[in-house]
Amino acid sequence: MARAQREDLREIEARYNRLTAREREVLPLVVAGKLNKQTASDLGIAERTVKVHRGRIMEKMRVQSLAELVHLAERLGL
Repeated sequence: MARAQREDLREIEARYNRLTAREREVLPLVVAGKLNKQTASDLGIAERTVKVHRGRIMEKMRVQSLAELVHLAERLGL
């Protein structure tokens, strides 16, 4: 069982490593429940840009929902 969990974590880490630096900045704000508008303000970027980053994060992390993304972020220790 522990081996399978380690392999799962490695896969999640590989997905995370595909994110750009900006996507890695956006991810913790998204999983913290911040609105796109708040995230945009915090990072000094347009709300539309946050939406694009958020979509790419969901795609690269292979999740369908925010709840799944939060779960993966927790597994990564973010």
